[in-house]
Amino acid sequence: MNQEINERIVGAAPAGAQDRESAAAAVREMFTSIAPRYDLLNHVLSFNIDRLWWWRTARKFDAILKRPNARVLDICCGTGDMTFALRRRAGSGTPQILGADFSHAMLQRAAAKGKGTTLRWIEADALRLPFPDGHFNLVTSAFGFRNLADYDAGLREIKRVLVPGGECGILDFGEPGGLIGHGYRVYFKKVLPVIGTMLSGVQGPYAYLPASVERFPAPDEMLGRMRQAGFREASWTPYTFGVAGLYRGVKESV
Repeated sequence: MNQEINERIVGAAPAGAQDRESAAAAVREMFTSIAPRYDLLNHVLSFNIDRLWWWRTARKFDAILKRPNARVLDICCGTGDMTFALRRRAGSGTPQILGADFSHAMLQRAAAKGKGTTLRWIEADALRLPFPDGHFNLVTSAFGFRNLADYDAGLREIKRVLVPGGECGILDFGEPGGLIGHGYRVYFKKVLPVIGTMLSGVQGPYAYLPASVERFPAPDEMLGRMRQAGFREASWTPYTFGVAGLYRGVKESV
């Protein structure tokens, strides 16, 4: 498989962004603008399949989630749907689960949804996490990693905060091939932006979404980046014909 790294693709590049800092600021502004209807739009635009994707991802990490006192971090958590899926999967287990995002508006909604639970939330940039080295047993991200201004820096930061042998799970969109891929691209590039704009009242984010997926590294390249960052056992599991997929990796032991 071709795993050549496209060094020209550093990270997300919203329209008008000139560098890493302006790209991050543009992404934060976009997600803040759609926060009030973010959950509704996720479910409507994915035909509720997103719930299955979160559940399948959380299930992959049963061994860690059921481990007493495991420490789990969900970065780019948005309104917390992946974080909640991890908590539900833990069952009677006692992991410490923390959701982090750099959009205050998103975290406000996550905290409201999680009221009465043991979940904790922190406003933090995924490229500058305020945690010591080797702190977490598991780091996840669902549909947020793609929006980082620097993919390789994001992988390095995930690796930094993981314990040796700790795992990462990155759930994000993909681009399926064949006839399914053709239909998907028509929906994703033509229909979804119109519906998203109508329901949210904001145009930019739903024009940015298909562009961000198209820009995101293909599975072979993403796996190559993960290995380069220091993850072993890097793998990709496609969901729903490759519309989405889970990247997994284990931090190399020292």
